[in-house]
Amino acid sequence: MVSKHIIIIIGVSGVGKTTIGLKLSELSTIPFADADDYHPASNIAKMQSGQPLDDADRAPWLAKLNKLLQQAEKSNGIILACSALKESYRVQLSHKVTGKILWVVLTGSQELITHRMRLRHHYFKPELLQSQYNSWELPDYGCQIDIEKKPEEIVKLITDKLLMRRKSEIGLVGLGVMGKSLSRNIAGKNYKLSVYNRQVIGSEENIARDFVSEHIELKETLAFDDLDAFVESLQSPKTVFLMVNAGSPVDAVIDLLSPLLSDGDIIIDGGNSHYKDTERRYHTLAKNNILYIGTGVSGGEEGALRGPSIMPGGSNEAYASVAGILQDIAAKDSTGASCCAYIGKGGAGHFVKMVHNGIEYGEMQLIAEVYGLMHYHLGKTKEEIANIFNTWSNTDSNSYLLEITVDILRRKENEDYLLDLILDKSGNKGTGSWTTIAACELGVAIPTLTAALYARYQSAAYDSRQKAALIYPTSKKVLEIDLDELRQAYQLARIINHNQGYELIAAASEKYNWGVNFSDLSRIWTNGCIIRSQLMTEIAGLSDNSHQLILHPNFTNVCTAARPLLNKIIIEISKTQLSAPCFTSALQYLNAYTQKRSLANVIQAQRDYFGAHTYERVDADRGQKFHTNWTS
Repeated sequence: MVSKHIIIIIGVSGVGKTTIGLKLSELSTIPFADADDYHPASNIAKMQSGQPLDDADRAPWLAKLNKLLQQAEKSNGIILACSALKESYRVQLSHKVTGKILWVVLTGSQELITHRMRLRHHYFKPELLQSQYNSWELPDYGCQIDIEKKPEEIVKLITDKLLMRRKSEIGLVGLGVMGKSLSRNIAGKNYKLSVYNRQVIGSEENIARDFVSEHIELKETLAFDDLDAFVESLQSPKTVFLMVNAGSPVDAVIDLLSPLLSDGDIIIDGGNSHYKDTERRYHTLAKNNILYIGTGVSGGEEGALRGPSIMPGGSNEAYASVAGILQDIAAKDSTGASCCAYIGKGGAGHFVKMVHNGIEYGEMQLIAEVYGLMHYHLGKTKEEIANIFNTWSNTDSNSYLLEITVDILRRKENEDYLLDLILDKSGNKGTGSWTTIAACELGVAIPTLTAALYARYQSAAYDSRQKAALIYPTSKKVLEIDLDELRQAYQLARIINHNQGYELIAAASEKYNWGVNFSDLSRIWTNGCIIRSQLMTEIAGLSDNSHQLILHPNFTNVCTAARPLLNKIIIEISKTQLSAPCFTSALQYLNAYTQKRSLANVIQAQRDYFGAHTYERVDADRGQKFHTNWTS
């Protein structure tokens, strides 16, 4: 067993707390203390006279024990035998104890305990036992053991069930950038952890061992390059957190893991897996009684280390089992609540993470378009734009992405701005295209998210753009644009971008019966994730679980006021050759969204003309179909 554990053995007098504690201490080498030895003389005298202690009597005693525990966690740990009958006492005991406390709850019949007490000499009289039972509040946590077992058996149960003979509470597979950061986060929250990374002789050797040795918070983390030994190191039910590349690598690891797991064991996929793959794995593993969670994890390397936004979906039963760990390692919102909430069954968690990334694409492209407009057509320097963005960060336009763009604009390499040295050829990892494909499958319009994706695709055609630039001259036209009007137009485009993402999630939730709670989802996106912003905080504050932001009373006034400004900005942009697809698509989306009479009647007539696809009429019941012989 490991030192520096805080183990508190509780129960009424006579259950054998001291006996068990001493045996456990001898086996583990963790120092033992009996709480009875810390009672003031007045308490002992009161109990010897046959009077039960009250809360006032116990207050200084509990305070002294709490100080003892705080000191112990800084040294060699402690095994404390203490009655701790009430939950309030246990709260006082654990106050400011930052490490994880392992509670052992000894229970037994009053008759058995009375008999044992009469056989020994103790200042606590058997007659007072009833008062303890009257006060006893059985906790719903900890390792609960019946004292009818022999002391040796009880100690073995504690080591097997609670300490698991050094077995870990969770294991993580895949020590890439995100896997390493999450591992340090988990271990830093005082969870016993095992980590595994494959070993490839000559190229990937001792990855896990070397990683663990580099970080002090991993000093009790177990490192493996053998998968069988890794799985064996985990407590049952076993929980394995996968941080491997999406697609076939996830399936390959699951195929290796599955034979090593048992009924009720849990696999968590924390990568950017496609939600349909997660749905498939969820159902396939359920047939073998293995529980599966597909969870989005947003925040990048720093977020994974300090606290990401976590979006678990899949098995609700599995989530209930691991919620404590996931919530502990997640970021915290403005109220201190964890930025982690169950999203829904199947692939719900990975779906909302996919859409999160689609919204992120739009947010990034909109900032890039504002930068392009300011730099090339308003004549602003990078430092001036950084200052403007910094000012915007004190308004409702504040966001994490805007803040980091300020840093990016100011960064220099020698005398050159680093931004000027970065090749204008954008990459993507697939989640943007998945979002667009999902929108097509579900019949949901997300033109702004898709425009951001296509902007990346067009940027990737770098060589073709260089040739085209020689043929088609670029406008250097200087525009006159009010900066606050630009900010308001930008803010409206952002609201529209988020609205599209939320409409897509709502459509998927309805189709797959996920029951996504938009209030919870928005709240866990207020911190830790890449799209955290003041706007997201405002969305999280909506009280009606709404996903239609453009229709919500909290946003209609903002949208109405900024709409002509967005239109004005796009008119100005059209005087140049600046590519601003997200600004343009946002306005077109809003126009279509708010158009009472669209142009689709023309489309329906055309479809019926060449394909007899039929149409509905405004002067007939909805759902009633008509066809016209257009050539007669």
